[in-house]
Amino acid sequence: MNQSNIPRCLKFFERTVIVTLIAMLVIVILFTVVELGHVILYDIITPPFGLGLDKLFGIFASFLMVLIGVELLESIRAYLKKGVVHVEIVLTVALIAVARKVIILDIKEFPGPMIIGLGVLILALATAMYLIKNPRQTEK
Repeated sequence: MNQSNIPRCLKFFERTVIVTLIAMLVIVILFTVVELGHVILYDIITPPFGLGLDKLFGIFASFLMVLIGVELLESIRAYLKKGVVHVEIVLTVALIAVARKVIILDIKEFPGPMIIGLGVLILALATAMYLIKNPRQTEK
């Protein structure tokens, strides 16, 4: 193999991997949405009718998992299009993941330092998101 062909081969390999990841992620998101719809419909039409608090927490966690998948899809698509990982998208995925963890968290099962650490993580992610969204204007 000629050395000039190596970068082209690597670029082709990279694009193939990314397109494959996108296809697999689309399939996973599609199945997750179908499964979520099935769970909601089953819980509504099966006695006892309605959704209990535990089921609602599970449904909300599943919704957030779908959002994480969609944001990951956007991140991979942006990388495919521009060849750059967008920090804002990564931070959004992280914030959604932490929000999901907070929603399904049973506080009684976690010690205080872990809860404090989760709060610090949320504050750090929110601060990073703020700094990315509102960059300081440099004076001329």
